Amino acid sequence: MDGKLLAMARQEKEDIRRRAVQTDRRRHEEVYARVPEVRQLDRRIAALVGQAAAAAMSGGNGQMDALRRESLELQARRAELLVEHGWPVEYLDGAWDCPKCRDTGYVQGRMCACLKKLYDQAQAKDLSALLKLGSESFGTFDLGLYDDRPDPASGVSPRTHMETVFGICYDYALNFRGRESKNLLLRGGPGLGKTFLSACIAREVARQGPSVVYETAAAVLDAFEREHFAREGDAHDRAAAQVRRMMECDLLILDDLGTEMVTEFTRSALYTLINGRLTAGRKTIISTNLTAAQMQERYTPQIMSRLEGEYQLLPFVGSDIRILKKERGLD
Repeated sequence: MDGKLLAMARQEKEDIRRRAVQTDRRRHEEVYARVPEVRQLDRRIAALVGQAAAAAMSGGNGQMDALRRESLELQARRAELLVEHGWPVEYLDGAWDCPKCRDTGYVQGRMCACLKKLYDQAQAKDLSALLKLGSESFGTFDLGLYDDRPDPASGVSPRTHMETVFGICYDYALNFRGRESKNLLLRGGPGLGKTFLSACIAREVARQGPSVVYETAAAVLDAFEREHFAREGDAHDRAAAQVRRMMECDLLILDDLGTEMVTEFTRSALYTLINGRLTAGRKTIISTNLTAAQMQERYTPQIMSRLEGEYQLLPFVGSDIRILKKERGLD
């Protein structure tokens, strides 16, 4: 899981618990002020719990039975008083949003479903802010925008080719948890659907629970630069946290490789990112408009060796979808 998003979810859960504690305290004050006998009953019931624990340690079974009977009688009287004065029986049992974990987020050391739900919501919100695309999904990917006439060179139509690409991306997202480490390189001209399908994969994988970071190559390498060159302090710490998040997330989607400014440092940082994630067995998807020749010219042999040897290449073909949509009035 993404540490930053988990921390956000935990903080939200803590806020929920704090409000529940405040509500519970207010309810007790309300009841005790109107029905002082309930306070006396609660004190006696609490005392019985301590006595029962002591009896259990000393092996006094007969005493424990007597204490249990008295406790049940007191609880019955307490319930009568609450109902008699217009409150439900469970009014003082805690105003928890999740009774299962009492809003701690954990049950016997395991994450509760309520905290997992908050984490999923935080990840979805974070992805939506990063993607800035809308609500792209596999169900809205339109293969009809690709030409169904066979390409003279390959004999395969762009639509048939992209059906295969779509299938690979769809299977990758649906079976992300179960597959062995696999990385994808989406390559093709602008407007062919690389960013769209990357977003679809990001949303589906995030929905399943793994941590997903979606960023442009320029933004990722900028974070590496800021971490390296910034002086010690908040700016450095923020950049370091961002780099750590990109290195450690379950799936990193690096969009628009080739749009970043190329320097010796950025080449080194890109190699560190790609190689480090490969070594750790973490999955990465890279999209680029660059041709194979342009990539060879732009990046080091070490980078190209990793991309060519460890990534499955998915060539995107066809005509610019953005232009097609505009021509057909689909925007």
